[in-house]
Amino acid sequence: MPPIIARDRLILALDVPSSADADRLLDRAGDQIVFVKVGLELYTAAGPAMVQRLIARGKRVFLDLKFLDIEETVRRATALVASMGVEFLTIHANRKALAAAVQGRGTSSLKLLAVTVLTNFDSNDLREMGIQRSVQDLVAARALLASEVGCDGVVASGEEPGILRPKVGPGFLIVTPGVRPAGKGVDDHARATTPTQAISAGADYLVIGRPIRDASNPAAAAAAILAEMQAAFDARG
Repeated sequence: MPPIIARDRLILALDVPSSADADRLLDRAGDQIVFVKVGLELYTAAGPAMVQRLIARGKRVFLDLKFLDIEETVRRATALVASMGVEFLTIHANRKALAAAVQGRGTSSLKLLAVTVLTNFDSNDLREMGIQRSVQDLVAARALLASEVGCDGVVASGEEPGILRPKVGPGFLIVTPGVRPAGKGVDDHARATTPTQAISAGADYLVIGRPIRDASNPAAAAAAILAEMQAAFDARG
């Protein structure tokens, strides 16, 4: 297998309130960033036009909208996303929603990622929702469901890849948010890990936002993270 290039596997979360803010962040991050995530905040502010602007800038786009609705709505919305040229799309790990998204993407190259358990959730949150499983058991069950219905991967915290990889195999994508370089705060993530921890456990892509967005020098912050990621990928082999 060809070596993994960290720059292809770092996804910058564009968690900013406007297209102008997104442009400024990308300008400051420079060519360190080739893959970006557009979530609810930026998509609400700037919509599909933002996605097209990013693609026109040569960026790969992960659209993190976490679809969950009746099948017809998910199917049609996923088809629209596929037509935009987006690479990744998130869907909550509900069987009907996942199956509808698989139908909606058709023969496009759009990769579908099931959201297992949000990284700010812990076992107490699950109990409040009436779920008696542990976080790890629920993540594993939802990953297997996603694989079964034809999705390409999951979004899971850095604590879970080591559990998931033996169950889902090497070709199933594990995308990990809530990643923080050592010494940085975990913010609102209940299950944060460092880049080295997540990659060593089996993560394929890391989603990182605030440590780059809020840095005085986003390009330097991204470069430091990429160096750590590359060392971890090289060590993993």
